[in-house]
Amino acid sequence: LKITYYGENREETIGIIGSHMDVVPANPETWERDPFTMTVEGDRLYGRGTTDCLGHVALLTTIMANLGEKKPKLKKTIVVLFIAGEEGGEPGVGVDVCVEKGFIDNLKNGPVFWVDSADSQPCVGTAGALQWHLKATGRLFHSGLPHKGINSLELCMEAINEIQKRFYTDFPPTEDEAKYNFSCPSTMKPTQIECSKGALNQLPPWTTVSGDIRLSPFYDAGKVVETVDNYVKDLNDNIETLPTRGPMSKYTLEGEDVDVKRGTLEWTWAGDLAEIRHLEGIACDLKSPGLQAIVDATAAVKGDCKPYAITG
Repeated sequence: LKITYYGENREETIGIIGSHMDVVPANPETWERDPFTMTVEGDRLYGRGTTDCLGHVALLTTIMANLGEKKPKLKKTIVVLFIAGEEGGEPGVGVDVCVEKGFIDNLKNGPVFWVDSADSQPCVGTAGALQWHLKATGRLFHSGLPHKGINSLELCMEAINEIQKRFYTDFPPTEDEAKYNFSCPSTMKPTQIECSKGALNQLPPWTTVSGDIRLSPFYDAGKVVETVDNYVKDLNDNIETLPTRGPMSKYTLEGEDVDVKRGTLEWTWAGDLAEIRHLEGIACDLKSPGLQAIVDATAAVKGDCKPYAITG
């Protein structure tokens, strides 16, 4: 739902987006009050969605209703976009669809405020998110004779260790991150692991480690994709250079009767580059009049203002 209040200049806009009309689920057993009933205590409202995000919907509705009733003459045009679905990723709705359809192209002509949950200070930057999977393929064999197999679990762990080392060398913290008060720099880490199911006395023939990269907005996601892909190609070409564990561990085998003679690594990204770029990070213009306005307003209410950035 897009609501526009036209100013003297119809082209220059102040956009307010991000407030969504769906809410997260609520378990009454974990609440001190009934989440499905509005409870008013002093100047506080309690209930599911009051913060994320119906309180903001109510706030912006009140603002736009006041503009409609009082009809002040403003220099710029005010545009509010309410999002039908944000929590559940419903198809066909949300801010991404509005962008794809050109529904809010005119918001490129001025500052944009993303008004969502209850953070008490202005957020001026976010990291991008790139999810990935690394699959190592080895050779199944009895664990009592490990020199005749290729342990995909060890191969995968050593490979991701090497890939992480290279990533942190090529994409270190930047001075700009300090300017934006980022809580941490770019990171790459595994978050899940899976291997073929078999007996405990077997070397697993395949193992997959998955994780994500939280990328500072001062690095290009396309460059990261290209660089990491090259890491994996280099390791595949030189698989025998990876560290092994113990005297019998190895990633290459010899012999005519060996069906798998070399361990392999396969790296995949969750989505193509176009999808990855949809989740690139953002660094706001620190000289933006929009940022200065919200800094001044926050300081007036709270006594001070400390803009921050986050890799979440």
